[in-house]
Amino acid sequence: MISVSKLLCGAAAPNDHLRYGKSGQTPESFSLQRPIVVWNCTRSCNLHCVHCYATASNQKYEGELTTDEGKAFLRDLADFKAPVILFSGGEPVMRGDLFDLASYAKGLGIKVALSTNGTLITEDVARRLRDVGFGEVGISLDGIGGNNDRFRGSKGAFDAALQGIRNSVSLGLRVSLRLTITGYNYKDIPAIFDLVEREKIDRVCIYHLAYVGRAGDKRVDDITPAQTRSVVDFIFEKTAELHGRGLKKEILTVDNHVDGVYLYLKVKREQPERAAEVLELLQRNGGNSSGIRIGAVDNLGNVHADQFWWHYSFGNVRQRKFGDIWMDTSDPLMRGLKNRRPLLKGRCSLCQYLDLCGGNLRVRAEATYGDVWAPDPACYLTDEEIGLDRSPLPAGTTPAAGGRP
Repeated sequence: MISVSKLLCGAAAPNDHLRYGKSGQTPESFSLQRPIVVWNCTRSCNLHCVHCYATASNQKYEGELTTDEGKAFLRDLADFKAPVILFSGGEPVMRGDLFDLASYAKGLGIKVALSTNGTLITEDVARRLRDVGFGEVGISLDGIGGNNDRFRGSKGAFDAALQGIRNSVSLGLRVSLRLTITGYNYKDIPAIFDLVEREKIDRVCIYHLAYVGRAGDKRVDDITPAQTRSVVDFIFEKTAELHGRGLKKEILTVDNHVDGVYLYLKVKREQPERAAEVLELLQRNGGNSSGIRIGAVDNLGNVHADQFWWHYSFGNVRQRKFGDIWMDTSDPLMRGLKNRRPLLKGRCSLCQYLDLCGGNLRVRAEATYGDVWAPDPACYLTDEEIGLDRSPLPAGTTPAAGGRP
């Protein structure tokens, strides 16, 4: 995650320590921090979104972790000292024991958060989320009105999610609006920011598209590099405007750490007195941390490098403890993710800002080129911006950024 409000405006947020470490902590020790774990606790979902990485549907999936198995998994996470568990799906509210599991995690000292489409958050559900103590309720909106409904495959999804947001905000829950940038909806982003202000939403997470699940077969198209730069420019400008008006909104972009480099270059030009501070924060963060400080467990208990890696598992929590699986570097992908610099190819390997980006989203490179260590096609920076000369690239590498093929 790139905290635009923190880096661009110096605004503090509750979970800054998870992105940059604690005061006095060295970058080396921060890199060993236990992962935030996304638990896709069910694959069942009442919607049918065109970009769903889990290819979730409104059906029952056999073999999902039971309540007892879920609690055993949560005990393992507590023993491993995982700081946060994000209940996701599918649609996690469709899991009947969600509140029991979340309460159990809280009792073990794990912070709990929710990722939901919001359509099922009635007043009663919002009250139960508050009573359990969810630190954040992330609600997805991928456009305004009918545009969101088309994206999510259900008429009325926008109105239902908006009501879920209102039910949550009215009870004091910290709501995070989530949107994935695609060709469907990038023009709706200004209206999304207007909605955020109007509905008193605390936090905005704007995701870049990962080419997996339903998005992997191009049912939904990514935007071009030029369009991406324009959208990111708008996000930066809007964040600064909100901060300038004294509105405390945490604005983040997700799944493209190139945004951090792009922001640093902007600060270097326009706020040179803050450039060293921003550079240090980005260096401490280290960029993409799949397999390091973010991990995922699917509905069947399989452990993945992040929530987009459903096609590759390191093991199953029914057979081994999560911590044992996570720290086992005998698997070549896990070993590579934890020390990826020597393996990266092309522009990524030559980029002067590799320490800030971490090579970006490896699953997106794999989806495009069939090679986990190839350059991320979503890098929209020019050769000049990342410090490359104009000489030919080594054999087997790819040319300048061009977006999704």
